[in-house]
Amino acid sequence: MPLLGGIRPPIALLCVLVLALAGLTARVLGPGKDMVAPKAVLSSQQYFAEDGAIALRASIDERVTDLQRTAAALSSGGPVKPERILSDLGRTYQKWTGTTVVDLQSAEVLATRGETIPLGWLDKDVLTGGQALTPRMVRLETGDVRLMTMAVLDWKDRPQQLLVASSSLSVPAINLGPFRSMAVVARDGEILGTAGFERAEALNSDQERQELSFLHKQMGLLSDRAAAKTEQHPVRAKEPGSRGYPGVSGSLVGGEYNGRVATAGYASLSSSNPDEKQSVAAGLGLTVVALLPVVQQPTGEQGRELYGLAAAGVLVLLGLLAAGVLWATVQRPLLRLFLESRRLARGDLTRPVTVPRWGEAARIGAALERLRRRLNTGAGEDPEESTDSADSAAGSGRRRRIRVGGRGPLALTAALMLLWCVPVGLLLHDTDGSVSVPTTMVNDQRDRTDLIADRLRRALNEAQADLVSTSRLIGTDVENDNGTGTGTGTDEDDRTDDGIGATDGEAATRLLEETLDKHTRYRALYVVDADGSVGARAGSEPHTWNSGKDLPLVRVSGHGGKEPVIQAGAPVPGHKGSTLVGEIRVEFLNSLLARPGLGEVRVVDSEGLTIAASNGFLAFEKPPADLTDLVRAAGVRVGAGPVENALLIREGNAVKVAAAAPFSGGGVTADIGWTVVSRQDAEQFKIAPYEREDRSVLAGMLGLAAIILVLGWIYLVVVRPLRALATGAEKLADGDLKTVLYPRYQDEVGAVVRSLELLRQQAQAHRHNQQARTHDNTRRTAATRSGVDSDGGDVDIAVGHGGVHGSYIVGRVVDSNVGGR
Repeated sequence: MPLLGGIRPPIALLCVLVLALAGLTARVLGPGKDMVAPKAVLSSQQYFAEDGAIALRASIDERVTDLQRTAAALSSGGPVKPERILSDLGRTYQKWTGTTVVDLQSAEVLATRGETIPLGWLDKDVLTGGQALTPRMVRLETGDVRLMTMAVLDWKDRPQQLLVASSSLSVPAINLGPFRSMAVVARDGEILGTAGFERAEALNSDQERQELSFLHKQMGLLSDRAAAKTEQHPVRAKEPGSRGYPGVSGSLVGGEYNGRVATAGYASLSSSNPDEKQSVAAGLGLTVVALLPVVQQPTGEQGRELYGLAAAGVLVLLGLLAAGVLWATVQRPLLRLFLESRRLARGDLTRPVTVPRWGEAARIGAALERLRRRLNTGAGEDPEESTDSADSAAGSGRRRRIRVGGRGPLALTAALMLLWCVPVGLLLHDTDGSVSVPTTMVNDQRDRTDLIADRLRRALNEAQADLVSTSRLIGTDVENDNGTGTGTGTDEDDRTDDGIGATDGEAATRLLEETLDKHTRYRALYVVDADGSVGARAGSEPHTWNSGKDLPLVRVSGHGGKEPVIQAGAPVPGHKGSTLVGEIRVEFLNSLLARPGLGEVRVVDSEGLTIAASNGFLAFEKPPADLTDLVRAAGVRVGAGPVENALLIREGNAVKVAAAAPFSGGGVTADIGWTVVSRQDAEQFKIAPYEREDRSVLAGMLGLAAIILVLGWIYLVVVRPLRALATGAEKLADGDLKTVLYPRYQDEVGAVVRSLELLRQQAQAHRHNQQARTHDNTRRTAATRSGVDSDGGDVDIAVGHGGVHGSYIVGRVVDSNVGGR
């Protein structure tokens, strides 16, 4: 038999799959090693580090983009005094610790603002070559590290000037919680900036100081390990097929002190999208490390984990029993039929066929016995007796038929396996609403939600600051076009123009189109005059902008429409009543909300209506009731203002973690009244009870897949061909010798078909021989009875049997001349 043919391979495969599934069940559901910290906590630290890396990357890229865009816009206009450049830059953006303008021809410092920037690092390699004007990290005399961003101011007939801005590499000012700390780490593991360790002055006991010293030490050790791990390529650092954060990220476990273990997450700065070119921040080789000490706690219930070993043992027993059923009811009768049919095909017709007791095998066995008796009639048996015996055997074979046939053992085998799959997959580890969720997960949900709110607030502030910068460029271009500008700018109070003319609108339109091409956050940019009419514009169709001193510069409109309209405005200097308005794409806000481990994230306005969400939403819809109450509670002013909060929600068997973080901090959006809310199902966390439940379901599904595979194989290869063979064998036994039996498979069933075909040919030859002998005897008898002599006399002949004396003839001869006797 071929290696993969017949009944033996699927039964052997069933045994192998049962043993493999039993081993897997014992491995994933049985007792495991105790972890120092739950997986959910470690994953949460990794997500927190990724959030911090995203915030730092966006902050650095924004600084570089803003400086380069400002320098390009200034270079396109008339010369501006260095002092005015730095003054306007500092008034528009509050993100640099120091700014300087240097004359590249004379190396003279023309103007400076903020902290002193050392210039010893400026050399030919910094200003020329393929890496010219690339941001550099420079160490100050105080030991602090600053990121230096450069841009060239180039006016016609004037020496080039270098605009340099320094900024710190500290983590953005986000809420880290009461115990978490963060660090920005260089390639060699050096810590460039930290956040969260500033509470040393408030410590009152030696034990607290020792713990803080322990955390400092752990931060240094874990930073070295994180820097080494982030040297990997992002693709090779991930499991095959996994996506998520485009950079290298992970979690680490440090030492233990006073019952608490230092856990850390790390993430390298990378592009926001792997398909895009790397950002400036991604090329700096920085890594963000988030450190959090957690209380050591058991990872699961050892009593329930022992169920895995018991389930594996029960599976082995049921699998062996199922294999035994298939062996006794399918394999053994089929092999017996194979041997019996081969014996008959070889001519051994003396010994009766051993007929199985039931099913298709019994039908085929009865048909073989009838064929044997029929073929045996030529060996001295009486035909009538043989026919009666065959009919009796046929009747006996029909009485032995069972309607279920070969499908019965398959159904019994499936039932035995389902006795294991159903309880294990659905009942063994059914987690209810009493599952314990670590407090760290609730706190991290709150802190990460606040981080998203801070990131969104900063993005809106950046958008409005870009509009302020662009509006000043519009005012400068208009002044230059009118011939009234001095190249240094004038105060807004001295300008009395009421609008932008047609000639001025062309220049403004070009500037708006350039700004729209460089910033994908806007869907439209346009200038609105005091009477509400739209002048210069770029992008999609503008919406109405209502002017008013009490209205915020960032607002939401479009109520009743299909999509919220988020607008930001900036007054145009020199044109009283004119405002540059930018409409921010909702998709841009949605992209800032989508983060793993947070679940559903929404942004609601001051009226509690949804204006952005991570998983899709209806414009201005009300959030779920539990989130509505959470938003209302977050809006309550505590102390200086509203604060973020989180809670654990238990509803039946469902457990959820929800958090709300209102906008707070500086910028034009500080008092806008928006709130970011998030809700995550606890079953999405890597908590031991939920993991065991998922593994139990997986084990049950694998068992079900094994049942379908093996029993489907047996049904297609053995049972269904056997049923067709039983029908063909009964027809052959009933006398249908014309239908040729073709073997379709090279296995036991095919061998039985070939043997039956040989028996059919033998029966057909036997029938032809009998018919030939009968026809020959009949012809000779008829010829004898109708014979005539040569004289024309009639001869009457009687033929009979003379026993041992042979045959005799009695006749009467009539002659024309003699009277006769």
